[in-house]
Amino acid sequence: MERVTPDSQILVEIIKMPMPFGKHKGVLLCDLPVSYLEWMHSKGMPAGKLGMMLSTVYEIKINGLTSILHSVKNAVNTKRL
Repeated sequence: MERVTPDSQILVEIIKMPMPFGKHKGVLLCDLPVSYLEWMHSKGMPAGKLGMMLSTVYEIKINGLTSILHSVKNAVNTKRL
């Protein structure tokens, strides 16, 4: 089995990138409501990196791990990353 190493830079991008389209255009990906992420998940996430990032936020939020996003935000805001 191939060992997968998580890319922490993706989390940094998630807390900096605004949603590029739709009802929540301009809202940071990390701040999207769970209901919207659930709706997008049911319709099918977009292809490519945006879809991967939205899927990551979805998984973090539905599993009650939002503290991860808060930690990354705090670290970026205090320039610790």
